[in-house]
Amino acid sequence: MTDNPSTLRLLQPQELQPAVDLTTRILADLDAVLLGQQELHRLVLAGVLSRGHILLEGMPGVGKTVLIKTLGQIMSLSFNRVQFTPDLMPSDILGTTILQQSGDGQRRMVFQPGPIFTNILLADEINRASPKTQAAMLEAMQERRVTVGGETRPLSDPFFVLASQNPIDLEGTYPLPEAQVDRFLFKLHVQQPDVDVLETILDTRRRGEAVTPQSFVSEEQLRGLFGVMERIVLPSPVARYIARLVAASHPSGAEQPGAEVPDVVKQYVTHGASPRAAIAMAESARAVALLAGRPTVGFEDVDTVAPHVLNHRLILSYPARFDKVTAHDVVRGLIDAIDEAELNLPAGMRVEQGAAE
Repeated sequence: MTDNPSTLRLLQPQELQPAVDLTTRILADLDAVLLGQQELHRLVLAGVLSRGHILLEGMPGVGKTVLIKTLGQIMSLSFNRVQFTPDLMPSDILGTTILQQSGDGQRRMVFQPGPIFTNILLADEINRASPKTQAAMLEAMQERRVTVGGETRPLSDPFFVLASQNPIDLEGTYPLPEAQVDRFLFKLHVQQPDVDVLETILDTRRRGEAVTPQSFVSEEQLRGLFGVMERIVLPSPVARYIARLVAASHPSGAEQPGAEVPDVVKQYVTHGASPRAAIAMAESARAVALLAGRPTVGFEDVDTVAPHVLNHRLILSYPARFDKVTAHDVVRGLIDAIDEAELNLPAGMRVEQGAAE
């Protein structure tokens, strides 16, 4: 259901500004710890505000683990790290029930919780675990609960899986199941720093030691941020734009009346995005609007998050690999082809923010 500004009281400046100031402070701390990754930090924080899981892909040593650990420190959230390996078992993550003898000599089965019972779970090199272990993550990532020994236990609130994977090391890795990939809000590519950033790192970071963050967010402040997120308005035209983007990502949609499937999708996509992608796009666009200090979502907020929401959800065809077309290329072509406000504007013309509010 979309938000109707006439029935939902808009955030007033005095209500929105404290949340914007807090997010600005968080981003400043992240920027000081991991240099040269400002846009990445903005997207990671947007993912957290959306209560979504994030998959970070990048070369070893670019700071993926440091980023996640620092985020946990700043937000005063409990943090656990699991190094995924081929021999990792589901019980190593979820926990197990063991026979324990109490002081009175009684023996009883006691549940020992695994590392997944935390606020932030760093799943390091997640694609190294076997399919059996990956399957154990599905319930936790979607329903925020785990079932062990026939008993279902809720996870911490909030709960995030921030996972990393290496894009080049294929030996000893398993492709993530599509159902699990779809549960990640974003897939973010961590870029290599440029020469100037590398020089600054050499001048200021002896032995690669990370800088300690200077400010921390209390649980009450974090709940306040989530509360503000709930009141960021998604106007009907923007919601329809999201729906049209997701519908147009399916090549089979070309057979439907009034379909607007671009040629890049027909040519290079086998399967498009799920309704979960539309929900992810709406929530993360709300977060981007909040970071920009706006009480309503605009078309440009959707364009900001769409590549990171869709890039891991599109299944490309063999011709895409043959022509060296990436998911990002397809998403960019999709965004360029879909007219935001259905005004049939000439290619290249975009609707200004005010048209969505």
